[in-house]
Amino acid sequence: MSLLITDECINCDVCEPECPNGAIAQGEEIYEIAMNLCTECVGHFEEPQCIEVCPVDCIIKDPDNEEDEGKLRLKYEQLIGRKAS
Repeated sequence: MSLLITDECINCDVCEPECPNGAIAQGEEIYEIAMNLCTECVGHFEEPQCIEVCPVDCIIKDPDNEEDEGKLRLKYEQLIGRKAS
């Protein structure tokens, strides 16, 4: 799954710079995560960094976009331009 920021977001700006894939950006009202860029930090870190730094725990797994670790790793490899093995 990619991650999702809920409407409990307080726009504190701490999650955006932590995303290694640049998947987080300011939306109209709250920050948003681009599901095509989110790998839940697979390939970069053990845990999603945005979840680690969020002071209000408003980042959850997106129930409408389920991806297993294999799919997340493939997405990571495509993002960095490597061939998946």
